[in-house]
Amino acid sequence: MRLAYYPGCSLDATSIEYGMSTHRMAKLLGIDLWEIPDWNCCGASSAHQTNHLLAISLPARNLAIAEKEGLDTLAPCAACYNRMRATEYEVRASAKTRSQVEEAIGMPFQATQNSVSVLELLAERYGLDNLASKVTKPLKGMTPACYYGCLLVRPVAITGFDDPEDPQSMDNIMKTLGASPVDWAFKTECCGAGLGVTQTDICLEMTYRILKNAKEMGADSIVTACPVCHLNLDMRQKAIEKKYQTEFNLPVYYVTELVAIACGDEPPTVGTNRHFVEANAIFRQLPAKAKAMEEAAAQAASKKGKGAAKAKADKAPAKSEEPAASEDANLALAKKVYDDEAKAAQLAEILVQEPARAAKLEEILEQDKGKALKVADALLAKKAKEKSAGEEGNKA
Repeated sequence: MRLAYYPGCSLDATSIEYGMSTHRMAKLLGIDLWEIPDWNCCGASSAHQTNHLLAISLPARNLAIAEKEGLDTLAPCAACYNRMRATEYEVRASAKTRSQVEEAIGMPFQATQNSVSVLELLAERYGLDNLASKVTKPLKGMTPACYYGCLLVRPVAITGFDDPEDPQSMDNIMKTLGASPVDWAFKTECCGAGLGVTQTDICLEMTYRILKNAKEMGADSIVTACPVCHLNLDMRQKAIEKKYQTEFNLPVYYVTELVAIACGDEPPTVGTNRHFVEANAIFRQLPAKAKAMEEAAAQAASKKGKGAAKAKADKAPAKSEEPAASEDANLALAKKVYDDEAKAAQLAEILVQEPARAAKLEEILEQDKGKALKVADALLAKKAKEKSAGEEGNKA
């Protein structure tokens, strides 16, 4: 597999560990990265607030160079990735925009190729089965909180490769590496991003809530794929602990670091010794943690077996009663989310058909009702979109 590689402004500077580990990961997995020659800044957080044509022309120039080579572009930085996907989306949607962009950059650009994130590369392009075959040092015993942040999965029309409220790609990557990612409510909440420079107190509060929820849900670390998220969670962690009189001690990793380590690299080789929160000791502790997890699982299985035997002795409910009980339970859950009876009924209908989704929504509701409401709104919107598409298909 060969990809154009766009390091952007941070992977050779403030997030040099991300750049180091991306190159190491690619080498271990047999991925050929061709760095875009004479690349320029993508515009990130400033250009699209200044001039719209500039905001899409800056990423377009880099993508046009990759397009000449017939290559898709790997953009590890979440902000760079988001700006590149937005550019591709707009150029494909409007011939006028494409013409303006081509004039601005002085070269042809048809947006025939695609930019991809690290998560898309691993979970979809390379594939989890292929990744599993490369793992030589499983991260068994590790319980990370997978933190996606704002830009990797939103907006859906531009990124669209994962669920915008409850994404799973990084979780699945971590499971493939042998880790046991925790379920938590803040995986797509904003860390404050650039507010760390302009309004630090607000950023510290937002990041504190993320760290707090991760710790409460049993995480021993946090994994991310965004330089700004990593900076706020790692570099600012001590300041947050001081402000809120608490202690998290949660090492923060780039997903590429953990992939490279699980595939054979030593932690310092990928830059974990450069982190602000000590990030190497956890790997020495994993064997003991893995053993403890196995013992706990064995005890749980034993209790479950005894419980199953007891349940078998009891009279099982009639099969005809089970669907009604399921419908009642899902309607009760839906009413906890929505006060509006019509919306609650619509949500309950979806949950009856998707029991796994119902269980996940109940977990989220226990942690954060606002988050559960967002997930429910997304489910209703998705259902409405599917219904609309079906009606259009019938008309056709």
